Amino acid sequence: MIFGRNDPDWQADLRRYPPRPWFREQSIWAVAVYRFGRRLESRPAGMVRAVLDKWYWLLFRIAETLTGISLPRTCRIGPGLRIWHFGNIFLHKDVALGSDCTLRQGVTIGNRIVGGPVPVIEDDVEFGAYAQVLGGVRIGRGAKIGAMSVVLSDVPPGATVVGVPAKVIAVRPGDSAA
Repeated sequence: MIFGRNDPDWQADLRRYPPRPWFREQSIWAVAVYRFGRRLESRPAGMVRAVLDKWYWLLFRIAETLTGISLPRTCRIGPGLRIWHFGNIFLHKDVALGSDCTLRQGVTIGNRIVGGPVPVIEDDVEFGAYAQVLGGVRIGRGAKIGAMSVVLSDVPPGATVVGVPAKVIAVRPGDSAA
């Protein structure tokens, strides 16, 4: 349970990393701590859970400090998360991120105002370096968010967006823009 051998989400994450990533891919540390935290959420309350929650908090702070990646366990992140080029990656505690998403350094996904709505990211979305997605927006399946883009409105499935604020520059053929 603790190491995730039976966790299909963790196994999907590992498949997107090279073999034996622990010393080559520091981002895997943050992903592992996130998955550990999610597994703790499903445990019944009690002494064991209370002790493991303390360990989670310590591991979360260590991973966050060493990698610059903040993935709170309250986020809903689908299987197959891949983080390239760790550092300065922050997800709001209520963000929903689909399966097989890719994050690069400097990505921020969160709200625009305190207590405001947060983004919902569908499956297979790729984020370029320093991309920001803010507010109650939906990013469609297979979208690509360009480096240094600031997304403040919905992105259709299969679209590529760039700029500040981000604008659609392309939609893959066959993907619906609705």
